[in-house]
Amino acid sequence: MKITKIDIITRPSKLEDLKDALNKIGVHGMTVSQVYGAGLQRGHKEVYRGREYEVNLVPKIKLETVVCEIPVEKVLEVAQKVLRTGKFGDGKIFVYELSDAVRIRTGHRGVEAIMDIPGEQCDVASSERD
Repeated sequence: MKITKIDIITRPSKLEDLKDALNKIGVHGMTVSQVYGAGLQRGHKEVYRGREYEVNLVPKIKLETVVCEIPVEKVLEVAQKVLRTGKFGDGKIFVYELSDAVRIRTGHRGVEAIMDIPGEQCDVASSERD
């Protein structure tokens, strides 16, 4: 089974809608970061205390997820449907084929490292204190 990493960079205002839509198709594991970048829009000008400044980097969010059972095309379709406004700044999606993954706690590798293991759910809050 193939392991694929998907990076989605988009507007911060779309994060909750994107997370909800991905959860509905079974994508639960994800990492979200606040990032800054410049794409085709190349930033914009802002006025602060009467002076004009060129803002080259625009705030975005980056959502990263790894899938093996859920079809990549389904993830791409859902993300585009939620994120597309038709305006500059909608973002980009990058797709990478992974050669391996390792679950540090158990040593599982490959697909086993990213799949849910029935009966292995635990209270995350208590395990993070240890």
